[in-house]
Amino acid sequence: MNESKNNKHMVKSTSTYIDQLLENHSKIQVIRLDLSYTKKHAREASLEEINQDLKHLLNNRRTKPSIFENMVGYIAKREYTEDKGPHIHSIFIYDGQKIRKDAHKGDQIGEYWKNVITDGKGIYHNCNREKDKYPECALGMIDHTDDAKQTVLKEKAIAYLCKEEQSVGPIKESGNERSFTRGISPRRKSNAGRPRLYDSSGQLNSTLEDESIAPESQEYPDDQSTD
Repeated sequence: MNESKNNKHMVKSTSTYIDQLLENHSKIQVIRLDLSYTKKHAREASLEEINQDLKHLLNNRRTKPSIFENMVGYIAKREYTEDKGPHIHSIFIYDGQKIRKDAHKGDQIGEYWKNVITDGKGIYHNCNREKDKYPECALGMIDHTDDAKQTVLKEKAIAYLCKEEQSVGPIKESGNERSFTRGISPRRKSNAGRPRLYDSSGQLNSTLEDESIAPESQEYPDDQSTD
């Protein structure tokens, strides 16, 4: 699959992922963060390092309920520029019935990335603190009936994340290093009600397992899971 077709596939499948989340949740909170490193460390950081740091953050969800409880999905695109080094454009999605302060939640995730995951080497930009700067904003609360805001999310925000520019190609060390990841599509809700983030034993619901799209020149099936 060439880059253009892979890009279209990412946009389409990720838009479907949003639709599936909204089938299970009447409202979602959409939080957009740019995660990167300080200029000093960015010069030395590798794609493998930022992948490991993202994996570390996501693996710690169950041990940090104060930050990640009620998180129902995420999207992450790794990119590289000479100026910023490796960085991640990310969207974290929460149950809108449970989380109201989207900008505050974005700060919590960002500070956790900065101070814990990267041990002070990371920096972040919380786009939800600047929602008024977007002429068409898809951040914050989105109701399942709000078709206009959903369209902006898919056609603007997701399309931007899936764009082909700023490829990780210059710092790839193997063809297996993924540049795009998202949560796995949730199970359809049953008559018993909407799925919970944690089950009765306190374990993380499978809604938040990982689903990946391959680096730009390849395609993985939609049910492909990360390591």
